[in-house]
Order: sequence, then structure tokens, then C-alpha cells
Amino acid sequence: MSTRVEKELDTSGLNCPLPILRLKQALRGMDSGQRLRMIATDPGSQSDVAAFAAQTGHRLIESHAEGDTFYYLVEKA
Repeated sequence: MSTRVEKELDTSGLNCPLPILRLKQALRGMDSGQRLRMIATDPGSQSDVAAFAAQTGHRLIESHAEGDTFYYLVEKA
């Protein structure tokens, strides 16, 4: 079964705070309930994305790492 994703955001090579700023901007243009998959290489994104979701009411559905690359699935509130 594939996971529904309406938008992808690649923030590879960007360091804090740029991945979160790009995530915030991307979600702004989406409808409630839509999902965004984000790719990041900044290790700080692991705590930043979780904190951002908790503070803004968005839902962090999935978070995992493959080597030095981090993947997130966020659903817009």
C-alpha cells in the first residue's frame, strides 16, 4: 500500500533554520489534511520538525533516517 503524498520538499544541503522555514512556506500553500514528504540532510531537523509540528498543530506522521538523509511525512492541520 502506498502512502498518499500531495507535495515533496527537498531541503538537502540546507542547514537550520532553512529546512523549517521552507517546510512552513510549503505547508502554507496546501489544504488541511494534505500531506508533504520532506527530505533533509541537517541532523538538527530531527528535533526541529517534531517541535515545529507540535507547536503548529500539524501532524508528523512518519520520520526516519537512511544514512545521513532524513525523511518526514507531515500532514497539514
